[in-house]
Amino acid sequence: MLLIGGSGFIGPHVCRALERTGHEVIVFHRGRSRSPGREILGDRRNLSAHTRELLELRADVVLDLVLSSGRQARALTRLFRGHVPRLVALSSCDVYRACGVLHRSEPGPLEPLPLTETSPLRTKSETYPPEQLAMLQKVFGWLDDEYDKISVEQEVLSVPDLPGTVLRLPMVYGPGDPLHRCAPVLRRIDAGRRAILFEEKAARWRAPRGYVENVAAAIALAAQNQRGSGRVYNVGERESVSEFEWAQRIAAAAGWKGTFVTVPAEHAPPHLQSPANFDQHWVVDTTRIRDELDYREPIAEDDALRQTIQWERTNPPPEASFPVNDEAEDDVLRKIVGRS
Repeated sequence: MLLIGGSGFIGPHVCRALERTGHEVIVFHRGRSRSPGREILGDRRNLSAHTRELLELRADVVLDLVLSSGRQARALTRLFRGHVPRLVALSSCDVYRACGVLHRSEPGPLEPLPLTETSPLRTKSETYPPEQLAMLQKVFGWLDDEYDKISVEQEVLSVPDLPGTVLRLPMVYGPGDPLHRCAPVLRRIDAGRRAILFEEKAARWRAPRGYVENVAAAIALAAQNQRGSGRVYNVGERESVSEFEWAQRIAAAAGWKGTFVTVPAEHAPPHLQSPANFDQHWVVDTTRIRDELDYREPIAEDDALRQTIQWERTNPPPEASFPVNDEAEDDVLRKIVGRS
């Protein structure tokens, strides 16, 4: 198994999952972090410079964890077509038209739910607003300016002599999460707040999530199963819960006994307001991978959240990463619900 970009957040868990089932794993990466097992150092943006070395591996499966654009995907398929039996590529649930509706780049009505592998995709190549993409590029060095997983999928699934499998990932959390998805809630809990404020539409917004080891297990399963050739799979927990319920689960795992409060947008402080259309939820159906590949999460949610919280408390992000105005929240709580 050749993993391209396998030394980051998800990759090491994929390596271990494959090694546990007896596979030899080679990781191609930039060397900015330690990789388990055998490795080849290089930049995936310049794969052609390593053509001979990569082809001499005679890999049974190539897994590309860091494809950003159609241009990168074309370079990948040109290199390996006719040389390896299968290709597995990571995509994202942001390919769906629902993503564009949320970010107001797609006109028209709300997208019906749940989102299955056959739900409509975005018609616009811009996945995220420019300022949000710039923020993500600071966190994920592999993201290029042409980031668009739709073009990645189209290329990976269009090469007859290189059968491809596409995995559309959810919002992934866990130890090592570069986006610190639990931090905004956990920071308030650990600051001793008795009440945590939400803008009401943002609180109701539902989206798919997945614990990093569980997502890695799905990737490893697809890599080992030829039935996945030519298929697209949604990956994530069975239920796409709301932001409010997600916060409640974090609070329960952290042992917090306070109260969550929701307020309309017009009463929310500026840092809790967003231009997103939260009427468009991202409820994702993961039935296909469960039925076809018999996928099951190896780590229970309670254990996943406890491990994540322990890591977050040991590795808190800089406060500037999640600007919070406690005084503004307290002012709203006093005015609206009479408490702080």
